[in-house]
Amino acid sequence: MARKGKSSPLEVMLDLVAMLPWWAGVVLGVAGYLLLHRLATPISVTGVQPGQVAGLMQQAVIKGLATAGQYIVPIICFAGAALSAWRRKQRQSLVSDVAQAQSVDALDRMSWREFELLVGEAFRLQGFRVSETGGGGPDGGVDLTLTKGTEKFLVQCKQWKAFKVGVDVVRELYGVMAARGATGGFVVTSGRFTAEAKAFAEGRNVQLVDGPKLFSMIKQAKQSMSAAVKPPENKPAIAQPAAAVETACPQCGAGMVMRTARKGANAGGIFWGCSNFPSCRGVRQAS
Repeated sequence: MARKGKSSPLEVMLDLVAMLPWWAGVVLGVAGYLLLHRLATPISVTGVQPGQVAGLMQQAVIKGLATAGQYIVPIICFAGAALSAWRRKQRQSLVSDVAQAQSVDALDRMSWREFELLVGEAFRLQGFRVSETGGGGPDGGVDLTLTKGTEKFLVQCKQWKAFKVGVDVVRELYGVMAARGATGGFVVTSGRFTAEAKAFAEGRNVQLVDGPKLFSMIKQAKQSMSAAVKPPENKPAIAQPAAAVETACPQCGAGMVMRTARKGANAGGIFWGCSNFPSCRGVRQAS
């Protein structure tokens, strides 16, 4: 299934605004109207000299575009803000549905677009800032860019129900990472990976997240968040939640994020790692 192609610059602009937080779209709409409204002020044509005709025509074109744009731009920005808010709600709903599901089969019932939204929200729950870049197709291109501090990570999503993700996909992402100077990368699928793909990723800064691992990651992250905002029973609401203690670094006390072991006997396992890594290497076992 191919992604819908952009048929006009207005659609491109709408999609770009929708990638921003909803409030950013509102701010852009207001700022766009104020700026274009000033440019749309009518010009005076009295006392025009012959040599000023060309400049006057240029100003007339600019003001004509600004007159239309002062209404079109805010409408697109506000529509993009509404779309951004709707996507945010959809992502949260997808995470809740998967967290409450009984098996990993819940991932297979999604469209590729829903799968990308779910993966993006899963990384947000781990403290990443997520930008939906929208790859060249449902089975190609970098779909998400993650940032945490000064580090950048690239994510490729593969919502494949019937096939294993092969080594070519991992090689492709690894090459893009090198070209863009990314710290690391993730290939996330609802299915499985071939042995060749796993062997290539071993020892490299590419993490492979298959369906069961993604399913477990979402459930654990959602449970931790729910416990963190719920006061312990029979204790004042101001008391520190138990989950906050569980996810505090045992060495420095900083917050912890869920990670996947890439090497050693526990390769592929999920654990809590200190957010100050590599300056602090505190870990906790994921429950």
